[in-house]
Amino acid sequence: MENMTSQTSDYSDGITEDYHYDEGPCSLDPNPMEIITRTCIHCIICALGLVGNTLVIITYIRYKRSKTMTDVYLYNVAVADLLFVVALPFLIYNEQHGWSMGSVACKMLRAAYSINLYSGMLLLACVSGDRYVAIVRARRSFGARSRTLLHSRLICSAVWVFAVALTVPTLIYSKYDDGTCELSFTETGTARLMKVVVPSLQIVIGFLLPLLVMVFCYASIVCTLLRAKSSQRHKAIRVVMAVVAVFIACHLPYNVTLLNRTASLFKERSCEPEQIRLRVLAISRSIAYFHCCLNPVLYAFVGVKFRVHFRQIMSDLWCFGRKHGSAARSSRVTSETCISGRVSSDSSNNGRSFSA
Repeated sequence: MENMTSQTSDYSDGITEDYHYDEGPCSLDPNPMEIITRTCIHCIICALGLVGNTLVIITYIRYKRSKTMTDVYLYNVAVADLLFVVALPFLIYNEQHGWSMGSVACKMLRAAYSINLYSGMLLLACVSGDRYVAIVRARRSFGARSRTLLHSRLICSAVWVFAVALTVPTLIYSKYDDGTCELSFTETGTARLMKVVVPSLQIVIGFLLPLLVMVFCYASIVCTLLRAKSSQRHKAIRVVMAVVAVFIACHLPYNVTLLNRTASLFKERSCEPEQIRLRVLAISRSIAYFHCCLNPVLYAFVGVKFRVHFRQIMSDLWCFGRKHGSAARSSRVTSETCISGRVSSDSSNNGRSFSA
């Protein structure tokens, strides 16, 4: 097995490196077809994530008159996912063409990616905890709406602050160097420490902790629903199982690969296995990215009330187009129809979570 030296770091996990054989360099760059395929996949993620999470945010701000604790969490999840999909094109550009926006922009973008990673995962854990309290501990939580709304906002604020704190190492060591935006270290000891700490935090805080919370909460919810005599319990159980299954399917492959990659950092490695390992890491990372555009479907669109609000959004957009594209007479009739539809929607949906 040939000796290899590490020099540079990858954008998202901070552990990819350049390797050199004694007789020559080992190229770890992806081939052109892999680059094209990855770009197309990321563009689809950007488009779906932008539309889905924007709809959730618009619904929360404009159409939901009475907020619930779950609504607050889902709104913050949508904000985190939306910020990620906005940053994703810059990540793609940096991977393929290098960085050209300076050190400050480099630090801000890498920090934004890290903050949204931690906040998004922890907020999903908060959603599962809220549903656990609402269903399993329903009697104890009944009548506490005025306090829980305040508590949910405080919890969300604490999650964002905690995510920022976990991002400090990324913010400090992200630098613009030789046309790339990457984690860069001046001391070997610091490099070794950070190349273990950064991916370890991603695995523990960004995956294992939310996963354990979700498994416990949703397992308790399923047990409670099985004991309940409700015609809707089977649908609710299917939704719960889908939420957990999609979370595991999206994030488990990437975190297992990242763990394996971190464990092999300081060992002697040969070129071909390292190329395969990096290829698997890139594929699993793209699968993990897909979760940001599945969240609106899993947590919002499955709810009857959210679908009602979504139809209201489409109706308002249609009314807006008719109002500005038709004559004055038809616009008046359309406006009256839209107002009537909105009043009916508000009166029937007020006071309920749009995830319900």
